Amino acid sequence: MTRKHVHIAFAVIALALLIFVPLGQKNYILYVLTSWLMFSIAAMGLNLTLGYAGQISLAQASFMGIGAYVTALITLAGYHWVFGWLAAMGLTFVIGLLLGYPALRVQHHFLAFVTLAFNTIVFLVLRNEDWLTGGNHGLVGMPRPDFFGISTGRNLQFYYFVLVLFVISAGVFFWIVNSPWGRAFKALRENPVRAESLGVDTRRITLLAFAIGSAFGGGAGAIMSPLVQFIEPGSFALIHSLKILLMVVVGGAGFFYGPMLGAAVVILLPEVLRFTDGYYLMIYAALVIVLMVYSPSGLIGIGQKLMQQIRPRQEVRKDMAKGAQL
Repeated sequence: MTRKHVHIAFAVIALALLIFVPLGQKNYILYVLTSWLMFSIAAMGLNLTLGYAGQISLAQASFMGIGAYVTALITLAGYHWVFGWLAAMGLTFVIGLLLGYPALRVQHHFLAFVTLAFNTIVFLVLRNEDWLTGGNHGLVGMPRPDFFGISTGRNLQFYYFVLVLFVISAGVFFWIVNSPWGRAFKALRENPVRAESLGVDTRRITLLAFAIGSAFGGGAGAIMSPLVQFIEPGSFALIHSLKILLMVVVGGAGFFYGPMLGAAVVILLPEVLRFTDGYYLMIYAALVIVLMVYSPSGLIGIGQKLMQQIRPRQEVRKDMAKGAQL
């Protein structure tokens, strides 16, 4: 079985699990699973910016906030959710394009400070502009969309609606990272000078990395608006950008399945550990620290190390079998 066939089989099994696991679950479990899918989409965008293009961003939660508020305002005005979703992704794409310009002049931790400042500015605007955002009181009552007479009002229905968006986002993400753009992103991450010497337009690729990654964040925010049906500035503060960053790093930055695994750890693992009562956060933090110490490349890195240990043994066995036949 080739590597391509393994990936296809894994994707089919994972999709089957995502379809059947929610059946019969209570509303809270459905909410947690839907949140995981939503944050996986946001983490995909940051993985494109950070993991593939090598550009540090601490502003992904702010793009989720922009997307959530734009969608909320449009749906509360009586328009369909799709218009809010398209507007959210379009606006965050443009803002991400503009935010990418500082990345042309500053790098590494200096760029992190720029994006941190942007996240703070967005938070302050959301909190202080009461006439538009509702200030600290936020916005409430965003409706869940209907499609051709099919309602997503119930939690299970909304879960499957988000699952469809997740599959579409994952397909677009897979296409991007395997396209010439994706190869250019990787070249920019590894060595910008060499990439430019080989003819890669590093300015354009840097801007695209920020813009596309931001649009993924805006799309995730558009989902959050009808999911919780209440948004306020605190939901998009810096701590949430750091949480999305943790998802990418824990899962494996620069790997396709990294943001999905990382989001599962950050969103689902604390729920699994709740049986430990007040100790679950300490256990969760300790597990993350151990993972980062022994595998800086995340969960995907652990899998690769295991495969590297298994393959040489398999090759030795094949050689021994060939030798026995001689």
